[in-house]
Amino acid sequence: MAAADLAGSKRAMVYALCKHLSLDPSTISSANIEEGDIATLFSHIVKSVEDEVLKWVEFSSNFVGKCGEQHALLNNLNEDLSQKSVLLGNGFKPSVADIAVFATVQAIVSHLGENELQKYPHVLRWMDYIQNIVDFGTAIQKINVTKSVFDPPSLPKKADKGDADPSSKKVVPGQNSVGKSDATIDSKKAAVENKANPTPAKNDKPSGDKKKGQDKSAGKPNEGVADKAPQKTAEKDSECNVSILNIQVGLIRKAWKHPSADSLLVEEIDLGDGNVRQVVSGLAKYFSPEELVNRHVVLITNVKPGKLRDVMSAGLVLCASNQDHTVVEPLIPPEGAKLGERISFAGFEGKPEDVLNPKKKQLDKITPDLRTDENGVATFRGIPFTTSAGPCRSSVPNASIK
Repeated sequence: MAAADLAGSKRAMVYALCKHLSLDPSTISSANIEEGDIATLFSHIVKSVEDEVLKWVEFSSNFVGKCGEQHALLNNLNEDLSQKSVLLGNGFKPSVADIAVFATVQAIVSHLGENELQKYPHVLRWMDYIQNIVDFGTAIQKINVTKSVFDPPSLPKKADKGDADPSSKKVVPGQNSVGKSDATIDSKKAAVENKANPTPAKNDKPSGDKKKGQDKSAGKPNEGVADKAPQKTAEKDSECNVSILNIQVGLIRKAWKHPSADSLLVEEIDLGDGNVRQVVSGLAKYFSPEELVNRHVVLITNVKPGKLRDVMSAGLVLCASNQDHTVVEPLIPPEGAKLGERISFAGFEGKPEDVLNPKKKQLDKITPDLRTDENGVATFRGIPFTTSAGPCRSSVPNASIK
């Protein structure tokens, strides 16, 4: 590693560790930073170090000290991060180990070409997450992570009524289409025979009127069933359609503990244009109130307002969760997304309902199709949560969203 890169990595690590531990970075002199190695500087700032942390400090030391082995070490790091969001623990809160490793890895990764970077997708995902929530000062620049380009699946084009094959007809269960066809043929045959062999008027008229009446009455019940079937299917599909949800970008301005429920937090969320609403979320196990303040989130704003343990809630913050629910994290809208803008889904451009009807259990039908993909992108049936600035994400890949 070049001397300038190493000096920048050490300054960034010292600054971020001090900020993380609520220490004053100015207490570490420039001379100490220049003369000290990674391990020495780390132990000078972090007094109590666990064995698992020491393993990653050693990794950082090897990364800057063993020239030519960085790609092998990056491969190991990429594999280690394939099943988790941060280096230590089951959560997503960065540790001192994440700070030390990021500061040293950044110098090498920043010089890699696009083709080389694609070999380490989990490292890139992790670095993009860490650099956006940890303050490393001005000693190093952010890595420019190229976001995945999505080509949403196109929906099948609906055929016009005029394009439909006139010979093909939907068969409604219980309808005897063969019998109906035979009856029509018999009716036409009888009409031809009547023309060829006319009978007296008084015999022909009653017979014809009766047959016309039978044909009309026979057709009506089946036609009614056939018309209602597609209508019911369309109504059912619309209830499971993500377009009925009003999902918006918000910013948590304030957060505090629920007065009577240890598992709940209360957030004041800004949706722009003076639209601020109060939301109760089950995030107390995973976040402190301070960690949520000034965090951008994605929330459903047309759920029916109601009280949760006597505190009014008027929204639902969408979170990604791993399979055993040990990691739960609010979805992250992209930088540049506007407050209050509605999340869109390609192919689902319907108007959201004013207020969801709890009796229809619409959310229960939609949420099983909300997931993050292998890159952490939030999707509905594989279609990304899209804003004007790009897709919404999470540091938790292959996770359910609720």
